[in-house]
Amino acid sequence: MREQNLQNRLEQLQQQGLGRRLRHAQSPQAPVMLIDGQRVSAFCSNDYLGLANHPDIKKAMIAGVESFGAGAGSAHLINGHFESHHLLQTELANWLGVPATLLFSTGYMANLAVLSTLAGRGDTIIADKLNHASLLDGAKLSGAKLRRFAHGDLDAARRQLQQAKGTRILVTDAVFSMDGDCADLAGLNTLAEEFDAWLVVDEAHSFGVLGDQGRGLFAQQALPVAKHVIRIGTLGKAFGTAGAFIAAQKQIIEILLQSARPYLFTTAQPPAIAQATRCALNIIRQQPQLQTRLFAHVHRLRNGLTTLTQAHPSWSIMPSATPIQPLVIGSAEQASKLAQALLTDGFLVPAIRPPTVPAGSSRLRFTVSAAHTEQQIEALLAAVEKQMEQAINQ
Repeated sequence: MREQNLQNRLEQLQQQGLGRRLRHAQSPQAPVMLIDGQRVSAFCSNDYLGLANHPDIKKAMIAGVESFGAGAGSAHLINGHFESHHLLQTELANWLGVPATLLFSTGYMANLAVLSTLAGRGDTIIADKLNHASLLDGAKLSGAKLRRFAHGDLDAARRQLQQAKGTRILVTDAVFSMDGDCADLAGLNTLAEEFDAWLVVDEAHSFGVLGDQGRGLFAQQALPVAKHVIRIGTLGKAFGTAGAFIAAQKQIIEILLQSARPYLFTTAQPPAIAQATRCALNIIRQQPQLQTRLFAHVHRLRNGLTTLTQAHPSWSIMPSATPIQPLVIGSAEQASKLAQALLTDGFLVPAIRPPTVPAGSSRLRFTVSAAHTEQQIEALLAAVEKQMEQAINQ
């Protein structure tokens, strides 16, 4: 019976067009990759600046292995906190102009840590409905009352804050990973100040990408970062390495170091990764042309998709000014078919389906990198146009 129940669930997922499988990459992360033996142009990675295979970062990681070995061997608070970790935390804090940062093994763990440590029973977490799953799970883990407001609706957030009890935590993504739009940080910050709430912002898709020197959405929106603001960043996206960090006032960092279970009870990230990330941070700070090139590609792709959807109004391009450009198809089955057709033509753009996005809003989530070329983007647009024409003629 147990096995049959699992098999029934698996078969149901396949019938609904929601089945998933792992792909095997046989080359480095890059705009053109060898995956499952097929050479494809990949438009699905979060390697926004093209740093995952950067020669200088690879050399830094190799040097880190030579200096510190392959693994940390223990949690940070035992004997797994290496000099490269300490230096990276200091350099990240200096980059963002914040008092302190704290490293985590993944962004998911960092988000679990913040919410489960700062909130508990009797407190209230007020969250945008389109926040990343890790923020939702962190809220649930905390035991606090979770109130969710309609995406981007500041009036709804205000109403939730008015009804909130205990410690209030206002939580949002900076860039929403499936829609590509940005939070109104100015409005949320005003609400946090008015209601004496913490403001937690997941900048996973904005650090390295938005703002002067890639310092995120706060920098792009020219907002000061106050004591009540806590920012989370991942290192496996624009930085091209792995891990995550939390940036905040020293008191917050200290309570996380002392009490956050996802920090206390896990092995530290390999120190060689921290060494490589220090190199990546230096590149991000000193090479703004990477951001310039990235957004030239964003505009080229977005303009092309916008033109194409005019001929197929049942498909729509979402309002995004970031490297995440979602093309909404509708049904999971149709999105999967389009993704497979593009793969046959040599373009990897996986379909995004429920439960990642709401039913009826399945999409192709195009992402671009500074490492792409104009020719690759034009070839992708030609392939999408071909599939649109076929869909129209069916």
